[in-house]
Amino acid sequence: MILRKYMSLLGVGSARIDLILPKETYSPGENIKGYFKIVGGTIEQQIHRIDSDLILINQTNGTEKVIDFTTILTNKIINSTEENEFPFTFKLPIDVPVSSGDISYRFHTKLTFNKGVESSDQDIITIV
Repeated sequence: MILRKYMSLLGVGSARIDLILPKETYSPGENIKGYFKIVGGTIEQQIHRIDSDLILINQTNGTEKVIDFTTILTNKIINSTEENEFPFTFKLPIDVPVSSGDISYRFHTKLTFNKGVESSDQDIITIV
């Protein structure tokens, strides 16, 4: 048990997060509704926060820019192999540039525990 605890502190067997979205294509100003799916690891862990950033990727100059973000603060305990869902809502800015060969978007989601490493997820979306 102690070995599993220390392994999870290093990221081996930690809880995992996945942002589940109903589709991949959205319009400027649209409300996105989905959920965060969290699956427990090998031991019980306390979730501290969930962060999800919408990132604009400019292929021309190789830059990334956070357009907007959402954060959920919590003290929820997730047991070993337990599955939980947290609602996700996000309103795209009305003036966001549409996706193209030079511009793309992704949500970068991060699950932070009170002790241990972070779990992260990436989801690509298209804005038309």
